[in-house]
Formats: sequence, C-alpha cells, structure tokens
Amino acid sequence: SNPGYEERVVQLVNAERARYGLDALYMDSRISDVARLKSKDMADLNYFSHYSPTYGMASDMLLRFGINYSAWGENIASGQDTPEIVVSQWMNSPSHRANILSPYFTFIGVGYYVGADGTPFWTQMFTSDDK
Repeated sequence: SNPGYEERVVQLVNAERARYGLDALYMDSRISDVARLKSKDMADLNYFSHYSPTYGMASDMLLRFGINYSAWGENIASGQDTPEIVVSQWMNSPSHRANILSPYFTFIGVGYYVGADGTPFWTQMFTSDDK
C-alpha cells in the first residue's frame, strides 16, 4: 500500500471537482481501509469486478465494517502505475466520472494495492452523510 498515492488520488479528485464548482470530498481513513481491502481482494483472488466473492458489493462491505451511508459509489481500476494516470482514465469514462463529480457524495476513501505479480489495483469508495 502507498498512502501517498491514496492521498494524491483524493487531491486530484478534488481538483476536478473544484473545476466544476463542487465541494471537496473529505478523505475518511475508515473508507480507505475498506477500499484497500477491496483492492487486495481483487489482487489476491485475481478478479476485476464491483462484486467481490469475499465481501459482496461495496454497499455490503461498508456496512460490514461499520460505515453507514445514505448513498454510495465505487470506482475500480487495475494496471495504472500512478494516481495521475488512474484519475485521468476515470475522468474519461462517463460512469466513473459521474461518481467523481457527483454532488451527492461527501466522503471518499481510496485503496491502492499491488498484487504479487506487480499489478496495481485501485479502488475509490464514495459515501454521502448518513441521514
């Protein structure tokens, strides 16, 4: 794991949000811990999907680890070597971009994990305030 990479992803996301007049997201270390587990799970079990055979969907994972929310989102990626590359690719994908620029989210967590074969995995999880 590389906390510097995770924090850099949040900085880049908030820079994109600022360009569109959106509030910055707050990085929640608990959400980052969950996102990192998701990245590790994908690396260890050799899959790439929003559904984890271990944990289910991000919505299930967040609740399992005690994080409540009124809305959630997840972006995943693999193979990108730097935060700049992964955020750029997410911004060029309409569904990923929609999560990054959603006005409904308040918190973000980022999990970066490099698999045994050297492949980087990235997970972003977004939540809104629990109502």
